[in-house]
Amino acid sequence: MFIRQVICAIISLILLLSSCRSETTHLGGGILISPVFTKQVEVFGLHIYATNTTGDDKVLHAANILAEYIDNDEDGIPDNPKIMKALIEGKGAIVMRKTERERTRGPRPRGQGLYDEETIPNARAQGEFDGSLEEILHMVTDVGWAGAYPEVFDRVPGSEISNALDKARGGRFEEVPEQYPDGAWFTYDDETCDYDCMNSEYIYWVLTSILGAQDYPGRLEQIGREWRLNTKEKVKEGDRAAYALFTNPKYKLPTVLPDGKYRAKKFRIQKYP
Repeated sequence: MFIRQVICAIISLILLLSSCRSETTHLGGGILISPVFTKQVEVFGLHIYATNTTGDDKVLHAANILAEYIDNDEDGIPDNPKIMKALIEGKGAIVMRKTERERTRGPRPRGQGLYDEETIPNARAQGEFDGSLEEILHMVTDVGWAGAYPEVFDRVPGSEISNALDKARGGRFEEVPEQYPDGAWFTYDDETCDYDCMNSEYIYWVLTSILGAQDYPGRLEQIGREWRLNTKEKVKEGDRAAYALFTNPKYKLPTVLPDGKYRAKKFRIQKYP
């Protein structure tokens, strides 16, 4: 009986320690902390929320990227007031954690996820891709573009961007097909990504390719299974419907790739909540 109690106690201790490890993060020097949301940055009335395990440099980099997507000419004023209004009304936000595996305690704000580990300032110089260019853009387009121009950018069948998506995939597929038709140039095969999600991914690929984010040595080899048109010229020639939408001056969409060096304002990290 005593031995059984000892064994049970040991098992309970192991489970407790395992749970603690999943809830803590090493900061070096043997220091462990529990991830909680403690900081935020405001960008044109929108917020980026971050845990205490997310680097300040990564949070500020994300703030600059968001500002550049909204104010691409960096004159301190949002380029498209209609999109800005939709972002505010839709409560667009970015929520940052250290890693995807990290679990937080306490209040957790809602918003598009972004991880410290995928946020890479000066990424191209390091031969890497800055994930903040994708995740922040998803929030801007899902909430802002679609909210301001639903007939054009809403992620439902029949919108102009959806019609372009259907051409890019070789047909309208509510679910990922077993095999995409020959000639398709957007062939994302993640079965967890529904039609709405496919639209978001497609918008990201089109815009960032037009802006030059996908045009560097080795990049096409990394993404070619999913997306073929990785340069502005390829999109212009191969996806004319999308190119016409994204370069239409009516919508005042970004024409310069954000570099994380927004010139119109210096952002500061504030306490949250």
